[in-house]
Amino acid sequence: MSERIEIGGDEDPEAAELRSGLVTLVLSLVEIVDEALEREAVRRMESGELDPEEIERLGKHLATLDEEITALQRRENVEDAVAELRGQLDGVVDDALTGLEQEPGATTTLDADVDATGDGGGEPVDE
Repeated sequence: MSERIEIGGDEDPEAAELRSGLVTLVLSLVEIVDEALEREAVRRMESGELDPEEIERLGKHLATLDEEITALQRRENVEDAVAELRGQLDGVVDDALTGLEQEPGATTTLDADVDATGDGGGEPVDE
């Protein structure tokens, strides 16, 4: 299996730009998934769902994933582009959440149908 995504010829500047953009997008998405996995791991750890061996194994796997993401960004020379795209995506999400909060009757939670017990039987709560 090839280590590089080949798009067009190596000497075609448009193909190189397209490839760089694709790699940037993929690595940005992988970073987002990685962060979601890390948050879920912390949640499970804090709730006591994981024993010490599972915590250590999970920590090692997440650290390895972070190292691989960083190595790929360096190898593809897209560290700055990934950081810029992530910043733009974060801005879009922040704007969307702000827009939701400002809508009439909007709730302060993303999932208003889930009550405090988490069973989904409650009504949305406005704060």
